[in-house]
Amino acid sequence: MNAKIHWESVYDSKAPEAVSWYAPHLRESLRYVDRAAAHKGVAVIDVGGGESTLVDDLLASGYGDVTVLDISAIALEVTRRRLGQLARRVRWLVADVLEAELAPAAYDIWHDRAVFHFLTSDAQRRRYVAQVSKTLRPGGHAIVATFGPEGPGMCSGLPVSRYSPEELHSTFGEHFQLLDHSVELHSTPSGSRQQFVYCLFRRSSE
Repeated sequence: MNAKIHWESVYDSKAPEAVSWYAPHLRESLRYVDRAAAHKGVAVIDVGGGESTLVDDLLASGYGDVTVLDISAIALEVTRRRLGQLARRVRWLVADVLEAELAPAAYDIWHDRAVFHFLTSDAQRRRYVAQVSKTLRPGGHAIVATFGPEGPGMCSGLPVSRYSPEELHSTFGEHFQLLDHSVELHSTPSGSRQQFVYCLFRRSSE
């Protein structure tokens, strides 16, 4: 089963509030976006945004240039319906982040909560970092949240990689400066706890 078929099946079979990564509000994500944003007109892309409520909160906070990318058309349609007329203010991209044709230097902020840890090969990780490097403007920021060292080893039937802040920084490389990091204990809808590590990176100006 390829990645698109897998994730379409997940979103088709579960309600938005039933997936393990669901949260009513991604407060830690929004806190880092607010910290990285020079103003509300910055261009933000939420990678793997799917049915996440981050886009709702970004719009409510006044951000006016928001893109949501996800491999699942089903997930994005759920979010569009939830937003109603506000959905017209968002760019929607149905694509695999590793294969997406993203414009160079198009975004000031790249946000990813719970995509990167599904990339379990070096080739996938290199392709992802190349996409971030290409798509972020010089001096732009990447906010990446993955399972931490004490997080689960599997999610949605797939193996995942787990990272400390130092390991995640090493994976991104010297062209990204680690500005800050934090640990979040996420409560899943089933009541279990998952350790997430958040890292805030700044892309070099070179």
